[in-house]
Amino acid sequence: MKQLFVAATRQNDGKTLVSLGLFHALLQRYPDMGYMKPVGQQYRILDGEKIDKDAALIYHSYGLKDKLSLMSPIAVPSGFTRQFINGDINSDALLSKILYAKEQLSSGKPCMLYEGTGHAGVGSVFGLSNATVAKALNTSVILVTLGGIGRTIDEFMLNKACFDQQGVKVSGVIVNKVLPEKYTAIEPVIRQGFDRLGIPVFGVIPMKSMLSWPSVMALHKDLNATWLSDSEAGLLNCVEHFVIGDMQPHDALHVIKPNTVLIVPGNREGLILAALFDSLYDHQHRLSGIIFTNSVFPEQKVLDLIKRTNIPLLQVDEDSFSVATRINKMIFKVYDKESHKIKAAQDLVEQYVDLEAICKIL
Repeated sequence: MKQLFVAATRQNDGKTLVSLGLFHALLQRYPDMGYMKPVGQQYRILDGEKIDKDAALIYHSYGLKDKLSLMSPIAVPSGFTRQFINGDINSDALLSKILYAKEQLSSGKPCMLYEGTGHAGVGSVFGLSNATVAKALNTSVILVTLGGIGRTIDEFMLNKACFDQQGVKVSGVIVNKVLPEKYTAIEPVIRQGFDRLGIPVFGVIPMKSMLSWPSVMALHKDLNATWLSDSEAGLLNCVEHFVIGDMQPHDALHVIKPNTVLIVPGNREGLILAALFDSLYDHQHRLSGIIFTNSVFPEQKVLDLIKRTNIPLLQVDEDSFSVATRINKMIFKVYDKESHKIKAAQDLVEQYVDLEAICKIL
């Protein structure tokens, strides 16, 4: 059986989107292939089970028939590390659970794709680092790293050392999120730099900004916000900018750009209506959505008027600054309903990753 472990040099390198595109590309060559996220840190409760968000994304995006609990055998909840250190959780039992999942998933399959969690050392505290897991699965590794030159190569070699220590072969690298305006200049230098170290470069992928933009749906789920709109119109609107509504109505017209979410208490009706009419008049869909804060709603007639525009409306209990701070700290995952992002990830891998070379190392 062919198998591959995709890991990253740090969080937010775009490993999940690369895995999403790789799975699609490999699926064309190895129908009925399988996927597993051995250890997950961000999970959803699905059918009563803790399922890693990336495993759920692959499962729903490609209509897989495997058991989700096998695709995500270990999901790490809050307090998990403390329990392990206190001796309440045994790493051997965790590893056995991963190997059992592999045995069940891989039976009769031509290929397995495993997705790691964060950098190479993540999970070391409870004995399940990416390197340890990859060794147990007996698979080679590709590292995804962030676009650049010096820091990119330094971080790659640091992470590679963790796998080397476990006797796991790092077969190559995919460099992700290279700034488009620097791509032509950086791409050959990256390849030359890794070539000097004997590291195959399987792809150099330019950054596509929209992949990092959350959708209104992601905000709704991650903020645990209340959905106020009468329909789901605009649920998949992309959000590029956030504006806190603390200015005079006429000033808002100068700061609200296309794909903006307005964060504002509902009693700032003059500001809300000014932003709303400007968005509708400009025909650029400036407002992707509105988040009402402090549990304050506009007057009912005003709210009814806003609803008729089909601009998504969310409501949270926190004040505007707290909500903006939370959003600023969030790392948004892709949801399976965001088909435009999934297609973009597939296209990027197809265009910029050498799948023939990857197939040779499986």
